[in-house]
Amino acid sequence: MRAVVRLTTSAGAAREMSREGVAGGFRTIVAAGGDGTVNEVANGLAGSDVDFGILPVGTMNVFAAELGIPTGNLERAWSVIDAGRTRSLDLPTANDAHFVQLAGIGLDAEVVRRTTPDSKKTLGPISYLITLAQVAADRAPLIVIEADDSPARTGRFVLIGNGRLYGGPFTLFQNAKPDDGLLDVLVFQNQSHWDVVRYLQAIAFGSHPELPDVEYFQTTGMTLRSEDDVPVELDGELTGSLPCRFGFSRHKLKVLV
Repeated sequence: MRAVVRLTTSAGAAREMSREGVAGGFRTIVAAGGDGTVNEVANGLAGSDVDFGILPVGTMNVFAAELGIPTGNLERAWSVIDAGRTRSLDLPTANDAHFVQLAGIGLDAEVVRRTTPDSKKTLGPISYLITLAQVAADRAPLIVIEADDSPARTGRFVLIGNGRLYGGPFTLFQNAKPDDGLLDVLVFQNQSHWDVVRYLQAIAFGSHPELPDVEYFQTTGMTLRSEDDVPVELDGELTGSLPCRFGFSRHKLKVLV
């Protein structure tokens, strides 16, 4: 397969390049990068029927891992693209934006917001843990979750999945399928240092849905709001603040798997 290679130079560039590729008649567009690049390209392809390929060469490649696309081996990953087998996946929405794997509201989005590029370059993933300890010491906001098909509930931070995995190998959303038309939602009721440690330990052992202060449910759509300034991240990238309406695009995403 012949390919035209375009290099991104700034945030948002991959999204605009993808839109230009769709308008230019390309039938396959490939994201070579991590989850942030994948998110941008998915937003650029939204509403089209162009095939979406992934070369997982970023810092985090959770979406690729979710779909079984080989990581750490470009030749094998390209063979998946070259084979041309597609799977139609749901494309979740958050207000006017799209995401493919995960949305975080509150704690983890605040960690993304506060972790500086310099600390990420210097410390790598440890920089997020340092910021997490700082954020957990703050007063946690109260978030109201209004699902379309169940009573309203509240929590201190929320994670929304379109697949099973979060942050790498951790199966956070145990019943999730990326093509079932359902958002998988985890609502955490507390956010002290001890609570965060307790949650992380339970996630490592896969027992977090059994905790009395964690609720796991599925829904077709919902609205989240808060009286505080609560950030929202999509696929690891900060995108805005509450209020936010979550649902699905009426168009599927055709991913090469």
